Amino acid sequence: MNKPSIYMDNAATSQMLPEVTEAMQPYLGAIYGNPSSLHTAGKQAAKAMAQARAQIAQYLNVASSEEIIFTHGGTESNNMVFKGITEALINKGRHVITSVIEHPAVLEPCAWLEQKGWQVTYLPVNAEGFVSPNTLSEAIRPDTVLISVMHGNNEMGALQPIEALGALARERGILFHTDAVQTVGKLPLNLQNMPVDLLSCSAHKLHGPKGVGFLYASANAHEHLRPLLHGGGQEGGYRSGTENLAGIVGMAKALKLAIEGIPGHTQAIQAMQKRLIQGIMDIAPQARLNGPLDENLRVPGNLNFSFAPVEGEALVLRFDLEGICVSSGSACHSGQLNGSHVLNAMGCTDDEAKSTVRFSLSHTNTLAEVEAVLAALPRVLQRAGYFRSHPATATIQ
Repeated sequence: MNKPSIYMDNAATSQMLPEVTEAMQPYLGAIYGNPSSLHTAGKQAAKAMAQARAQIAQYLNVASSEEIIFTHGGTESNNMVFKGITEALINKGRHVITSVIEHPAVLEPCAWLEQKGWQVTYLPVNAEGFVSPNTLSEAIRPDTVLISVMHGNNEMGALQPIEALGALARERGILFHTDAVQTVGKLPLNLQNMPVDLLSCSAHKLHGPKGVGFLYASANAHEHLRPLLHGGGQEGGYRSGTENLAGIVGMAKALKLAIEGIPGHTQAIQAMQKRLIQGIMDIAPQARLNGPLDENLRVPGNLNFSFAPVEGEALVLRFDLEGICVSSGSACHSGQLNGSHVLNAMGCTDDEAKSTVRFSLSHTNTLAEVEAVLAALPRVLQRAGYFRSHPATATIQ
């Protein structure tokens, strides 16, 4: 299969960097012991894992490396929070709060809790995709035991006001969780200064390996956390199963590279983002940019456009024929023709919600690639029938 010439689906997954592959290599061969074993090979593995945990804690300014629990990724970390915290605090209350625009890895555990008799409040968002702190304040009840609002939305990029939301939770003595899969490594995070008790991360979103991530759980959250998996008692008893040592080392390396590069990466991504927005609006003025208009309130490089009435899936396939990888929203919903629950919650029509294309940029992209995408866009729209609905714009092609 031919390699795609341009990859702009980094919110779904990102290419593992050569430096990450190099860091992992010894643990795919020579250093293969089980970190739980007492012999020399096991001690070598345990040392490497401890170093990676300490590095991750340092990069995110975590008080103790013990607050980092290694998992399979964001989905497991989110499930661990919703199923573990609620089990521990069931005698305190049976109410949790989240938002309507969360990833399925949060919404599905919430649905599971509802089947178990819990009550879930789903906070609405405004037209740009933001949760209001006032709305959260009004939703908090005496029996609320957990609040979870994602940091950056995976479909349209809105950065939630985590400082204000977390502060409200802290004032009321309620644990606060954020799914930060889209923001770790893209924004500077200081977890000692953020009002966050629990945070989920997945390595493959920041140019690390797939199948590994972590859950940050503060000392306060640790005492209220229960394991999702039972077995050998790894990860301090919170996550049984032999750890993915090579993946963990790769994740630590990827996070180091990402955090060190944030200033330069953000500048480069925002320059590409501005050009892509301008170019799309010049070619298709009726297209709608979904999410925040202020680039500082958006996950760097996450752009979601509606090209109604053409279905987003059709555009994604047309782009693919041009050697360009984009998506029609969350990769977890690929192949589904239902409109995005995120965009519906923001007030988009069904046509707008079904006609979306997400361009998600990384520092590995270039302005030359942006220009190539813009050069291909008129052909993509023409072949998908877009200009039949918008004939006035076809004259510029």
